[in-house]
Amino acid sequence: MKPANIRITKDFRFEAAHALWGYDGACRNIHGHSYILHVTIIGKPVSDPKHPKFGMVMDFSVLKKIVNETIIKSFDHALLVRKGTPHAELAKNSELVGKVFEMDYQPTCENMVVDFAEKISSHLPADVKLFSLRLHETATSYAEWYADDNS
Repeated sequence: MKPANIRITKDFRFEAAHALWGYDGACRNIHGHSYILHVTIIGKPVSDPKHPKFGMVMDFSVLKKIVNETIIKSFDHALLVRKGTPHAELAKNSELVGKVFEMDYQPTCENMVVDFAEKISSHLPADVKLFSLRLHETATSYAEWYADDNS
């Protein structure tokens, strides 16, 4: 068989709350989402029949470890707020708020997917590239990032 580029995708789930400071709608209030992150990578499967990963672009368990360490561990069950806003100050000064993740950006689905792309890409092996991300904020709303759109 001729070596071909193959895309593989793994899905991840996490729960998080956020608030959009300065927003002119209901999302200015602290509220939560059940996020679903679809991570698609692209590469050529290992062609050496003696290699333990023969036929794989990347072991799904390796991709799982990368995403869990770079994204899920920080974001799951956290309150996501933008640094320097009253939301961040409230979170710092309240014993009622537990895990808080202060972000350098407004914690929208669109900004989060760009941040996630940078974090995940920097941990992939040289022969594997991040192809796309899709971050569902709700069952019917999501943001997508594609490498081809950002090269």
